[in-house]
Amino acid sequence: MSVDAGVNVTASTPEQQRTALKRVAVALKESGAPFALAGGYAAWVHGAPEPVHDVDFVVARDDVEQVLDHLRTAGFRIEQPPEDWLVKVDTDGCLVDLLHRSAGAAVDRTLLSRAEGHEVLSVEMPVLSATDVVVAKLCAFDEHTCNFAPPLRVCRSIREAVDWDAVREQTADRPFARAFVYLLEQLDVVPQR
Repeated sequence: MSVDAGVNVTASTPEQQRTALKRVAVALKESGAPFALAGGYAAWVHGAPEPVHDVDFVVARDDVEQVLDHLRTAGFRIEQPPEDWLVKVDTDGCLVDLLHRSAGAAVDRTLLSRAEGHEVLSVEMPVLSATDVVVAKLCAFDEHTCNFAPPLRVCRSIREAVDWDAVREQTADRPFARAFVYLLEQLDVVPQR
């Protein structure tokens, strides 16, 4: 995977993030490859509070090179961080994460086919389902990253849009995710099984 080096980016404002989200979404649509808005902004579309950290999109691993070629041609700079499951797209000093692995598995067209079309900041784009957003958040928990507070706020906000039986099924082999769902049940955020 060929990437540019040396992107120097400072913290971005919410307005810069929104602009970056729109610019990258339009470029991804023009690339012709399937993609979806993911992460905090996907949760925001479903009713969660607006995120403050970053913008995430997912693309299938098989489409990464095509997408990166298109983004470079469109004038975006690309950075390869140490993680091997994403690249970062620089637009006017704001980085957008382009992930090809989510919830511990390669992004594939099956996941992308479940994305739903939404108008986001006046741009029509596919957005991961609320269920897939929650599964990805819960699968990110491990011994080093198990702060339940941010995902609790998200899950409370979008709980009615989530298929909790599917979440339980897809996270059954993840102890931290199971503990989080148990906490949600005990707090009456989601129905007990």
